[in-house]
Amino acid sequence: RENFIHLCNPHLEKMKEDILYHFALGTGTHDFPALFGDVKFVCVGGSASRMKSFATYIAEELGLGSPGDDYPNICAGTDRYAMYKVGPVLSVSHGMGIPSISIMLHELIKLLHHAKCSNITIIRIGTSGGIGLEPGSVVITRQSVDATFKPQFEQVILGKTVIRSTNLDDQLAKELMQCSKEINQFNTVIGNTMCTLDFYEGQGRLDGAICLYSEEEKLQYLKEAYDSGVRNIEMESSVFAAMCNLSGVKGAVVCVTLLNRLEGDQISSSHDVLVEYQQRPQKLVGYFIKKRLGKV
Repeated sequence: RENFIHLCNPHLEKMKEDILYHFALGTGTHDFPALFGDVKFVCVGGSASRMKSFATYIAEELGLGSPGDDYPNICAGTDRYAMYKVGPVLSVSHGMGIPSISIMLHELIKLLHHAKCSNITIIRIGTSGGIGLEPGSVVITRQSVDATFKPQFEQVILGKTVIRSTNLDDQLAKELMQCSKEINQFNTVIGNTMCTLDFYEGQGRLDGAICLYSEEEKLQYLKEAYDSGVRNIEMESSVFAAMCNLSGVKGAVVCVTLLNRLEGDQISSSHDVLVEYQQRPQKLVGYFIKKRLGKV
């Protein structure tokens, strides 16, 4: 059964042209169905360079193109986001934090709709701070929770507070977990992910420019988070989950932990170790895509 993107915006039907400003793309200048109509998987992550490396990686895994091929940035007309396409896979950067990924997702969802894409799976791959996990562990998000451990995304719209659900697709999470068991290369868990509004105070760090709480208060808070089911902390998952739900898209969040926040705040692993950690979500999602496409 074809499952198309659902746009929760009746105003779009009245527009003669839709300009996706932050992608430097538009329905009046680009043939979206020709460019993107075959897309089935969208992987999004913070940095442009990481998403380019994922495009190169997935091309090799799927046997598309030749070694050393360069994949052009579809959004080269802007420096806001980067986008790469490899067969049925779209790899897109989203920047850092809720505002940045929110802008990208609005335009990405419209792009997929204009391209008449169906049965889309969107997966955020990224890094995070772990709670009670060894560095290098991968967390598949069950639900995103706010800084008070509630599974919701809160936004003020027209002066009114709107609350949206942040549950993610349970079957997709289980499918990814099974893929990790089959790879059997690193520790993977399914757990809740806390999404915060900043990297320092919002995550209870002691090493920011401003910190008006004690180490004991920090540890108590993080232990409360752990007891509530939180296994990692990042800054994008809540709005990602909310927007996937509203658009009828199956979404997942797969993040590697760079440190255990119960043991410290600063990321001290070597560059080579961090690079290997950051490849773990790529490996898991790459295997998942290959399996879905019958290439395993």
